[in-house]
Amino acid sequence: MKTDASLLHFLLHSADLVEEHLRRRLTRIELRPRQARVLDALARMEPASQVSLARAFDVTPASMSTMTTRLIEAGFITREIDPSEARSNLLRLTDRGRGLLSEIHTAWREIDAMIAEQIGAEKAADLGSLTRDLRDGLGGHAPGRRASESVISHEHIDDENRNDENRKFNNLPER
Repeated sequence: MKTDASLLHFLLHSADLVEEHLRRRLTRIELRPRQARVLDALARMEPASQVSLARAFDVTPASMSTMTTRLIEAGFITREIDPSEARSNLLRLTDRGRGLLSEIHTAWREIDAMIAEQIGAEKAADLGSLTRDLRDGLGGHAPGRRASESVISHEHIDDENRNDENRKFNNLPER
């Protein structure tokens, strides 16, 4: 079957549109999507060095330094000298940064619900499973988790606060 558009085009365009919805939602708490992901990963990794965060996100240490500097200036994380390695810094969430995690997770669940509203709950669950398989097959994993860990998104969020329909979205990719 020949088509004018490739699967890649649809995947990239959809990802851009979803990220734009997330960006608008996170504006309420003055965060960008990648900043939210860094805070979420740091919550699992802390204390963490900038180098370990950069590796987890597959970015250069310089790029992560720019990101962490902005998060420090916003009061969401702190940087301190690593007592075991004076040439290294350790990053930790501040109380303010930790306080944003619930709002970040709420925003992610709202985007999950938006996806399900657009394509249906069953297709949304399938999409989550397929995109995770693709990510894993390409050698990726959720930042802050080892590649060998089998996880579902939002696993650290209290399930008692979700209704049955939202539980279907646990198979969506980690952010």
